[in-house]
Amino acid sequence: MPDRIPQPTQQATTSVAKLVESAHDYMRHSKAKNTVKAYKSDWQSFSRWCDERGVCSLPAHPTTVALYLSYLADEGYKASTIGRRMISIGLAHKAKGYPSPASDENVKAVWRGIRNTIGVAPNGKSPVLVEDLRRMLRHAPDDLMGLRDRALLLIGFAGAFRRSELVSLNVEDVEFAREGLIITLRRSKTDQEGEGRKVGIPYGSYLETCPVRTLQAWLEESGISSGPLFRRVTKDRQIGTDRLSDKTVARIVKKYTTVIGLDARKYAGHSLRAGLATSAAMAGASEREIMAQTGHRSVMMVRRYIRDGNLFRANAAARIGL
Repeated sequence: MPDRIPQPTQQATTSVAKLVESAHDYMRHSKAKNTVKAYKSDWQSFSRWCDERGVCSLPAHPTTVALYLSYLADEGYKASTIGRRMISIGLAHKAKGYPSPASDENVKAVWRGIRNTIGVAPNGKSPVLVEDLRRMLRHAPDDLMGLRDRALLLIGFAGAFRRSELVSLNVEDVEFAREGLIITLRRSKTDQEGEGRKVGIPYGSYLETCPVRTLQAWLEESGISSGPLFRRVTKDRQIGTDRLSDKTVARIVKKYTTVIGLDARKYAGHSLRAGLATSAAMAGASEREIMAQTGHRSVMMVRRYIRDGNLFRANAAARIGL
């Protein structure tokens, strides 16, 4: 008679359950929070669209997805947004054990047609160039909030930070050195594993546009010695404890571009990062130098900034004496 198969103990069962819970937790952290948030929002939009038309969203028929993509294109959504929503729909199906309707050949054909019709060129925000930044800084009020805004704009520009990176900075991430600032970026969009990287920000040539001296003044005036670097400031000079949101960075950029007469709809938080890359290209910086500051891993993206920066710097029409 074969030996009886031993049954797992209560302790072993509990241990396995904890491991399963831990594994699910790590899976939830396999993508950036903003990416997960975008996927959830995309799925909710698709589900609402299906509910309004009385069709099933999960599992969705490929025809339903094809019609949804066509609807988005007709409504004026960008190709990048439509493509992400298609990915979100596929991920939601796979998570529930269903095949992705986005893999259907008819859906793929509709997607190709949309790309060919509306184009896939990125419609990014305009860069804040050096002269734009100088003018913006002149309009910052001479108070604590204005000082914070100047520090945020200058550090965001000189460090070529994404807005999420900028608001994630803590005082502990900043080191004042003889040559300028050394900022340790703990995590970024392209560094989800948290390897981190150091960004050097040198002293500026002019006091009013020096990111190092301006940040130092902000820390001294605000009295912030640890925790979030950029925080809310009330009209009566009260400093908040929570860090600013990435949306606040966009609002600050829009506020000051409006003041100097630019169309705020064309500018946002990314305009600081794009502005440094474009301005550096205009000044003759190499691809390697720009990528070292921005942290870009794609040469193609950096070359787009270089092309924009060289539109008038190396222009054949400027040489013919018109």
